[in-house]
Amino acid sequence: MKMNLQEPKTTKRRLFGGDKDHEGKRSKQEEDWTKHAQKMYGDGAAWVRGVMIGKGSFGCVFIANLNNYKSRYSLYPPVMAVKSAEVSASGSIQKEKEVMDHISGCPYVIKCFGEEITNGESGRMVYNMLLEYGSGGTLADVIKSSNGKGLPELDVRRHARSILRGLSHIHKRGYVHCDLKPQNVLLVANEGKTGGFVAKIGDLGSGKRTKQIKKNKLNNYGPCWRGTPMYLSPEALVNGVQEKPADVWAVGCIVYEMLTGKPLWYSYQDLGVNEMISRIGDGRDLFSVSSSLSAEGRSFLEKCLCRKVMCRLTANMLLKHPFLQGLPDDDIDEVEESHEVFDINTITSSSLFSDDDDELWLSSCSEDVDVDVIAHGESIKARFQEVRRFPVRL
Repeated sequence: MKMNLQEPKTTKRRLFGGDKDHEGKRSKQEEDWTKHAQKMYGDGAAWVRGVMIGKGSFGCVFIANLNNYKSRYSLYPPVMAVKSAEVSASGSIQKEKEVMDHISGCPYVIKCFGEEITNGESGRMVYNMLLEYGSGGTLADVIKSSNGKGLPELDVRRHARSILRGLSHIHKRGYVHCDLKPQNVLLVANEGKTGGFVAKIGDLGSGKRTKQIKKNKLNNYGPCWRGTPMYLSPEALVNGVQEKPADVWAVGCIVYEMLTGKPLWYSYQDLGVNEMISRIGDGRDLFSVSSSLSAEGRSFLEKCLCRKVMCRLTANMLLKHPFLQGLPDDDIDEVEESHEVFDINTITSSSLFSDDDDELWLSSCSEDVDVDVIAHGESIKARFQEVRRFPVRL
């Protein structure tokens, strides 16, 4: 099995205040590095490269400031994030650009404004992807700032709804994200009446098409997975099965972390990677949630973190869960969704499914039908009634 056992070391710096505040806090070393990076990577035709805010195996991420609002590039926002790498080493960024082109059009997924080649020092050619800037940092930053206490349930519900709206769109476009985690959810300033920040899914470099997944199965390619083990589903870790239900599991991990301030498998962090994978995969350990969490919240987690793939709800179904109802609308272009609410008392456990039924989840999410149309003519409400509970210590 091909495994990405360890994330590349990254150094990230997010800007929470305005540009002037940040300028006052920057050290001379940072200023020197910024000047060096500007020479190394160069500026765009209509934007100037600013401070570096992220670094990884793919390359570097910088702030980009538009330098002429009246130019023909004025459709760009005044501040962007630019992900850059030398052209010869930019394969992963170019792949991400291709994925983002296919899934564009959702206000809950980070926007891509285009690509550009810049010329750095010594004739260096640099590939740049221009992205929407998350001035609020990442969801991981916000969780960390809670000092292990977690976020208020109202904020958790609001962010969970935004993530699921973005994920539902990604799935409908025929893609699996494969690396959903708090670090890849960005908080973008909401310019509408409600203000604040809106959670948006970013970093689609690990995304893959569901059609390609099926093709690999037919060709009997060996199982493999991509992403971060702490947020991967049991079937991904054990069998290399990384399809739409695996993204839903990751949503459950993110919601759990928002509620508690710690990752779902926090106690495993000091274990070796292979032992951690084994313990997550065998399913013997339980996890706990706070007694103050609402019944709707517990039910929501159970429907995301169900080990049986067939019994894990889809992103579209989770948007109709009572836990996400009654929230104020974001003041941005909304995606269409049903406002039907189900009685939480009907979301009960059942053992109606056999071990051979996992493939039904995938047929219910076929690209040729809406995810609300369940295999064998089941209605959404019937699906809710048949979901098996995952053991959560309440």
